[in-house]
Amino acid sequence: MDIRDARRGDVPAIVSLLADDELGRQREDPNDPLPEAYWDAYAAIEADPHNRLVVVEEAGEVVGTLQLTFIPHLAFRGGWRAQVEAVRTASGRRGEGVGRRLLEWAIDEARAQGCHLIQLTTNAARDDAHRFYESLGFEASHAGMKRYLEGDVLGRRRADEVDDDAPDA
Repeated sequence: MDIRDARRGDVPAIVSLLADDELGRQREDPNDPLPEAYWDAYAAIEADPHNRLVVVEEAGEVVGTLQLTFIPHLAFRGGWRAQVEAVRTASGRRGEGVGRRLLEWAIDEARAQGCHLIQLTTNAARDDAHRFYESLGFEASHAGMKRYLEGDVLGRRRADEVDDDAPDA
């Protein structure tokens, strides 16, 4: 298993990994040809020195991926933190250590870049993922919040469009 920076030719395999679970099927479009937005996002990530998109490759096949972003900030007396996004392992390879190897790589990279912490978010419905991240020393120390904005690809309404007179769900 080799961890390497993703190349443009890996984008379809990465999108397929992102779509390869219950939540991913609702928000990703792995159809050929891929929507142009994926290619634009890849180009932006590749051009940004604070972003790393990596894949795990084994026998010429992409079996895992994650994105690691280095973020400067003033909190905690200034410094850098690392943000992990879009961790995925091929469904047929889960439980074989691919994800653990990816996260250990990310932790090592964060240390090498001088980050004082590494953070991630995971969907509240992903109980197995929570246990996995906890086994690597991550703690559920904060409550995360998100707000979907205009142009949300899933067509969700913006928070400011919610009808205040609508009954609570």
